[in-house]
Order: sequence, then structure tokens, then C-alpha cells
Amino acid sequence: MNNAIAGFSKLSKEEKISWIAKEYFSNPEEAVSIITNYWNSDVKLQKLHDDFIENTITNFYLPLGIAPNFLINGRFKTIPMAIEESSVVAAAANAAKFWSERGGFKATVLNTEKIGQVHFIYKGDALKLQQFFTEKKFRFFVETENITKNMQRRGGGILDIVLNDKTDLLPNYFQLHATFETKDSMGANFINSCLEQFAKTLKSEIAHFEAFSEKEKNIQVVMSILSNYVPNCIVRAEVSCKLEDLADKNIPNPQDFAEKFVRAVQIAEVEPYRAVTHNKGIMNGIDAVVLATGNDFRAVEAGIHAYASKDGKYSSLSHAKIENGIFSFWLEIPLALGTVGGLTSLHPLVKLALEMLENPSAKELMQIVAVAGLAQNFAALRSLTTNGIQEGHMKMHLGNIINQLEASDAERIMILNHFQNNAVSHAAVVEYVHDLRKIKL
Repeated sequence: MNNAIAGFSKLSKEEKISWIAKEYFSNPEEAVSIITNYWNSDVKLQKLHDDFIENTITNFYLPLGIAPNFLINGRFKTIPMAIEESSVVAAAANAAKFWSERGGFKATVLNTEKIGQVHFIYKGDALKLQQFFTEKKFRFFVETENITKNMQRRGGGILDIVLNDKTDLLPNYFQLHATFETKDSMGANFINSCLEQFAKTLKSEIAHFEAFSEKEKNIQVVMSILSNYVPNCIVRAEVSCKLEDLADKNIPNPQDFAEKFVRAVQIAEVEPYRAVTHNKGIMNGIDAVVLATGNDFRAVEAGIHAYASKDGKYSSLSHAKIENGIFSFWLEIPLALGTVGGLTSLHPLVKLALEMLENPSAKELMQIVAVAGLAQNFAALRSLTTNGIQEGHMKMHLGNIINQLEASDAERIMILNHFQNNAVSHAAVVEYVHDLRKIKL
């Protein structure tokens, strides 16, 4: 039937669920049961989750896993990771253990500058506009003092504002390009509040600037919004060791391994088809920690992928080299993260995750997240250049297949034993279980 509905947002949660169940499901009772089974039995906690977004009907769970043994700048960290993909947490933990025995990860925050822009249309003399901005720039700082005073007390605030002429890209298009320091908050609300005040100040000051004609005073502010592209909010994560120290049971020939590993990275540097998948592997680690710590993974993804294209072609975020007998592997990425504000003070598991990380500052969290991405990338490339990625991944995925087939406890044991020495694929598991059940009959 799928009819439209008026006033949906005003319905109670139970009424919303009832309407959805009747409208979209062949078995409404089963749908309601599934939805309500994911409610938290703690009514207060469920109310907290309900208020995070609009039209909430239930909770959608992701597993929260733990990757221990990360040695970062000389200190061990246990990293929480929220993700649904098999083998990600195991791969991160494996890479962490590998590098903890070889000096660990080094991480450095290179810059923490964030960006916001007021986009506007001005049909007049560009030189006159620049003269106006030079004379009136201080007003933008003055008229945002009520917004910035608390941030300034924490050592942050507005760093600078510049006027950009973008008329070569779009007729009559100009922008106020502002840079910010937001310390331990991600700062989206702070930045957007400043930008909206900039827009008001711009219109007000232009209206009273005598050098402008009436036509020139009629500017159009199109929008005022932060940018999730933060190329000056950069963190570097790296590992290095002597070539011979790479040796372990899976790397019998360190020289050959290192050369093949570097070549794999170089392919991702020059081939966009490979670079996208290569960088997706990095984001497996990054997104999982960003989610677990209550940060905005969509903003992080958008900014990082834009950064991967900063030279005009999509390329690898990580790099590797062999120099003077030393193997080095590193990445530099933009990360705008927060450890105060938003979900960080509301979501109980986010608070738990941050406490597990010893309540890091935003800079420290940037380092941890970048390291998780590098570890994930190392694990993937090590698998790809040695045994292949499917062997380990499918072993981890085996549990999901077993659950899909609704195997009994006895069947589960037999399946796991069988596939210890046999290649795992969905078809192979289905066939084995089918034969197992035929034998039982």
C-alpha cells in the first residue's frame, strides 16, 4: 500500500512503529518484535538514545571491539573500535603487536587549523570590496567576541579571516575564508555560529560603507558553513625499523617482503583504482575509532578523500620506502576531531571508550586514530603481498556464515574443525553443512 502520512513526527514512538509495521511488513507482529527487542531495558538510557536523532524507533547495534598492544610514542594504548566488518579488529591488533616489538608507532600533530567560509555574491568593483574589507576586518572579530570568549579562554578562537575573490570560478562569487583553533572540541557549532555572525556583520557594514553604490551594497549571502576539508589540520603516523628486523614466521625474507610492500604502495600512489581500495583499508581503522569515540566519521571520510586528491589525482594516503637499510611506512592525513562536546559527554559507551584511551586531548586522539589507520593498512598490505587477503578474512568471516546457516553448537564445532585446514568460501561452507545434515538424516 505504502501511503504517505501527515504528522508522523508528532506520533509517539509506539505509534510510529505500529504504522511502519502495518504499512511495510507482511508480518507486522514479527517486525514490531524485532524493533522492540533492540530497545534498552534501562528506560532512562533508552530515552537518552531516542533523543540523539529524530523519529527514533529503536537502536541499531555495531560491535565494539578492542585492539590492544598499540605502542604509540612510547606508551601502550588499547584502542576501541566500532565496526561490523570481519577481521578489521584482529588485523589492527596483529599489526599493533608486530610493531610493539619493533619500536612502536610514532605520531605527530603537524597543525590543527580548521576552516569555515561565508559565500556571497557581490556585483561591483573588486578593489572597492578589498578596500572595505581591509578597513572593516576588525569588526568581524569585535562582533563575535560574545561567541569566542569561552573558546579564547581555552586557547582557541578565530585565527584569521581573509577575503577571497573567486570570480574566475563563478561570476560575482566572493568568500570570507576564516581559520579557527577549537582545541579539544571538533568545533562545528562554534565555527558555524561565528560564520553566521560574520555574514550579519558583512551585510551591516557594507550597507553603511559610503564608498559603495546602492547596487554594490546589495550583496547576497548564499551560505555560511564550516568546511570538512582541513588540509592544515594534519597528523602524521609512522613506523620504521631495520630491514632484518621485519623477519617473523610470515616474513622469512625481509628484503623481498619490504621491496614488494613498497612496490604495492607505489602502485596505490599512481593507480586510482587501487588507491581507492587501499585508502578504504586505512579508513577501516580510522572510521572504527572515530565512531567509537563519538566523532563524525562522514566528515572525516569526506575530508580525507579530498586530501587524497589534493594534487589533482586520487592517490594513496600512505607511503613507504627503503633507505640505508631502513624500512619506513607512514601517512599524513587531515583529522578534525573532538573529545568534548557532542556525543562525547552524552553517549555512555563513548565516555567509556575515551576513558579507555586515558581521556586524550583532541591532538592525542588525532594521533591514536591516525595510528589505527596506518596499522590497518600495514596489516592489509602484509597479507596482500604474502599469503593473500582472503585466507585470513574468510577465516574471520566463517562465524558469520555459520550464523546465517543457523548451525547448532555441535555443527559449529565440526565446521570450525573442518575449515582449519580447508579453504573458506561461502559456497564451500554451505556445501559442507548440507552434506553434514544429509549424513545425520
